[in-house]
Amino acid sequence: MKIIISYFFKHRFLFLRRISQLSILILFILGNTSLITIASNIHIVFANNISKFEDYGKNPAIAIPKDTILPHPILEGNLSFSKIFNTIPLSDPLAFMQILLSGGAITLDLILGVIIVCGIYGVFLGRGFCAFVCPMNLITDLANFLRRIFKLKNSPIIIIKPNARYLILIISLILSFIFGFLAWESISPISMLHRSLIFGLGSGAFGVLAIFLFDLLIMRHGFCGHICPLGASYSLIGKLSLLKVEHNLNNCTKCHQCIRICPEPQVLGIIGKKSGTINNSECIKCGRCIEVCNDSALKFHILNLQNKERK
Repeated sequence: MKIIISYFFKHRFLFLRRISQLSILILFILGNTSLITIASNIHIVFANNISKFEDYGKNPAIAIPKDTILPHPILEGNLSFSKIFNTIPLSDPLAFMQILLSGGAITLDLILGVIIVCGIYGVFLGRGFCAFVCPMNLITDLANFLRRIFKLKNSPIIIIKPNARYLILIISLILSFIFGFLAWESISPISMLHRSLIFGLGSGAFGVLAIFLFDLLIMRHGFCGHICPLGASYSLIGKLSLLKVEHNLNNCTKCHQCIRICPEPQVLGIIGKKSGTINNSECIKCGRCIEVCNDSALKFHILNLQNKERK
C-alpha cells in the first residue's frame, strides 16, 4: 500500500492533469449529447444535429423533443465558446480576437466569456490551459513518451525556434483581419481534435495524426512548444499570474532532471544558479519538474509573501 501511495504522490500532477483533461472532455460530451426516440428506437444526437434522420427531404426528428443525458448539463459548446450550467460563458481569447478582427458579431456573452477566461488565467493559472485543459496535450505527451522509450532525437533538418509561435499568432490575427475569417480556428488541430471527440466528427483525425508524427519523429514538443499560437496567447495573458514554481538553490544538487523533463526547458534558466521563482510565462504549470526533483528544490507557490516582507 505504501508503494502505491508513494507512486501516486510522485506522479500527483500527472494524475491531476489527466483527471482534469478527461473530466472536461466527458462533461463536454455529456453536455452536447441528447437522446431522441423515433419509431420506438432511441438514437443519440450530438449538438442537436438531426440531419442523419433526413430522408427524401423529410426529417421526422424535427418535431420530436430531445432529452438531454444530464438533467442540467454542466458544460456545453466547445473550447472556442462554452457555457457552464448554461449561464456562465467562457470564450477562448484567441478565437475572440479573430472574431473581432474578422468583423464577426461580438455578443455580450463573448465579451463576458473572454473577461472571465483572461481573469482565471491572467490572475492565477498562467499558461495552465495547455497542461490541464487542452486535449492536444494528451497526444503530444504520448508522442514524447514514445520518444523517450525509443530514444528518438530531433530532426537536424527542421529547426523551429520557440518564438515562432508568436509570429504565427500575429500572422493568424492579420489574416483574420484581411480576409474576414477565423484564420487559425479554421485549421487548428486543437479545434479539430476537440470537435471530433465531442461531436463525433472524424475530419480532424489527419491533423491530429500529423501533430503526433511531427512531435514523435521531427521535434520534441514541436507543436505545443514551437508552433501553437493558442499557447502563445496564454503565455501573454498569464505573464503576471500568481501561480509560480519556486526554486530553492540550497536543496538543488544540479542533476538537471527537471530541465530534461520540462516541455519548455528554456523557462528553467535559474536552475542550479540561484533561488527564486520561474517567472517565464511560457511555463505551462504542469508540475513535471516538481515530480522528478528528488531534492525538494522545486515547488508550487502563490505569491512569495515572505520574500516580499524581507524586501
